[in-house]
Amino acid sequence: MDFDLSVCICSWNTRDDLQRCLSALEDARQEANFEVIVVENNSEDGSGQMVLDEFKWVRLLQQYQNLGFTGGNNLAIAQRRGSHVLLLNSDAFVHGGAIQSLMRHLQADTTIGVFGPKLLNEDASLQYSCRRFPNPIAALFRNTFLGRWFPENRFTRDYLMSDWDHASERDVDWVSGAALLIREEALGKVGGLDPDFFMFCEDMDLCWRVHEAGFRVRYVPDAVVTHKIGSSTSKAPNRMIFRFHRSMLLFFKKHLLRPLHPLLRPLAYVLAATGLAARASLFLVKNQYDRLKRRLRR
Repeated sequence: MDFDLSVCICSWNTRDDLQRCLSALEDARQEANFEVIVVENNSEDGSGQMVLDEFKWVRLLQQYQNLGFTGGNNLAIAQRRGSHVLLLNSDAFVHGGAIQSLMRHLQADTTIGVFGPKLLNEDASLQYSCRRFPNPIAALFRNTFLGRWFPENRFTRDYLMSDWDHASERDVDWVSGAALLIREEALGKVGGLDPDFFMFCEDMDLCWRVHEAGFRVRYVPDAVVTHKIGSSTSKAPNRMIFRFHRSMLLFFKKHLLRPLHPLLRPLAYVLAATGLAARASLFLVKNQYDRLKRRLRR
C-alpha cells in the first residue's frame, strides 16, 4: 500500500459542501500519510469538474449512475491505495488534528476495528453519532408513532445514549458512517459495506459485523468533525424516506429477528413492517402538504 489511510468520499449534488470538505482535508495533509478518493455519483452540479479544477491531488472516480453511499464507498475501498479506510461524508469536514488523533488511537490498540470521532452540527451542538444497537422495543419507539407520543421514553434515550455527555472516550455499539475509520484487518474480515443497503443503516450493519468478527468499536471525542446533515438527502426527500425505512426493515430482518423464537419471527416482522410503513407514509404526507403550502403562497 502507498498510504497508511484512504479517505473515501461519495458525493451526489453537494458541490459546495464537497469543496469545503476537501479544503479541510487539504489543510490536514501533514497529519498523516493519506490519500483522498472522491466517488462522484453522477451529480448535475459540476462537482466532478470542481474536483478536477481545484483539488488535483484528489483521486476522482467519476460515475455516470448513482451507486448510492454503499456502492460508491465499496468502489473506493476496492480501488484504494491505503491500508485503513476513513469513510467521510461530502457534507462533513474535519477539524484540525482529527485525522492525527484517529490514526494515533488506531495504532495504539489493535483490538479496535472501528473508530468514530465526535460529530458536531453546524452550530457546534452535539450530534448523537454513537449509539447502542436498537432492540425491537427501541426500534418500535424510534420508528413508529410511539416515539412521537412518548418522546422522552427511556428506550429512545438508551438507544441514543443521550444520558451521557459524549465528552469521554468509550466503547460503543456503532458509530455514524458520516465519519468512520475502519482498520484494515477488520475490513478484510467483514468485506466492506453490505450492498443490500443502498444508503442508510449500512454503518450500523458494518459495526454489527465488526463486533461479530471479534473487534471493538470506539468513540473518540478528541477527534472532531462537523457534519451538515442532509445535504444529499434533501435533494430527493420522498425517495430518501422510502430508502431509509426500507433499510431499517432490512436491518431489523437481518439482525434483530435472530434472537426471537422462530415462531415469533413472522409476527415481529409484520409488526415492524407495518410500523415502518405507517411512519414513512406520515412523512410522505407531510412532505406533500408542505409542498402544497409553498405553492399556495406564491
